[in-house]
Amino acid sequence: MINRLPHWAWIGAWVLAFVAGTVNVVGLLGFEHQAITHLTGSTSMLAIGLATGDARDIFHFAGILGAFVLGTVLSGFIIQNHAFQLGRRYGLALILESALLFIAVPLLNRHELKGLYCAACACGLQNAMTTTYSGTIIRSTHLSGMITDLGIALGNRLRRLPVDVKRVRMCLLIISGFLCGGIIGAVAYRGLQADTLFIPAGITAAMSIGYGIYRLRKKFRS
Repeated sequence: MINRLPHWAWIGAWVLAFVAGTVNVVGLLGFEHQAITHLTGSTSMLAIGLATGDARDIFHFAGILGAFVLGTVLSGFIIQNHAFQLGRRYGLALILESALLFIAVPLLNRHELKGLYCAACACGLQNAMTTTYSGTIIRSTHLSGMITDLGIALGNRLRRLPVDVKRVRMCLLIISGFLCGGIIGAVAYRGLQADTLFIPAGITAAMSIGYGIYRLRKKFRS
């Protein structure tokens, strides 16, 4: 599937990884120091809460997990397929992600947990959307799989076995996007605090509009 992705999808993958990197930094630097774009740590914290009987942690981390899953459900409902296809409602998914991030800002500024849940839902929506259009080969909101794939490729290269070069490029693309987003998010957070989320919210809104224009132009040309 990766060989069939158009050039703009590669660019979009980098930009979405940038968005995720920014969002996650805001969560980590915020009042709860909460990772937002992936669930491994949150699941472990939920396990600790269940083991210790800490009701506050149980409800909070269950809320993070539930919000992320809700985002994936929304993506599946909106896009409805696992194969990339021009014409599917990626623009709607992107504008919904943007709206969730915009809504999260005032909530986070008031130190309300609902802001984290909105951001987590946005990340679940994004991660499921990129998985859908790429045929389950791209995860734009976390890097464990990408770094693992790079390690496997390096091991194969050392054994002089064939390596999927395009897969390696995609992994490097996602990692660099997430890292750059994290850097920009950390710098911006010093002055903007939770308002830093306006950056990824604006980017996803612009991507939605851009995709809509691209789709219309392709339709009129065909």
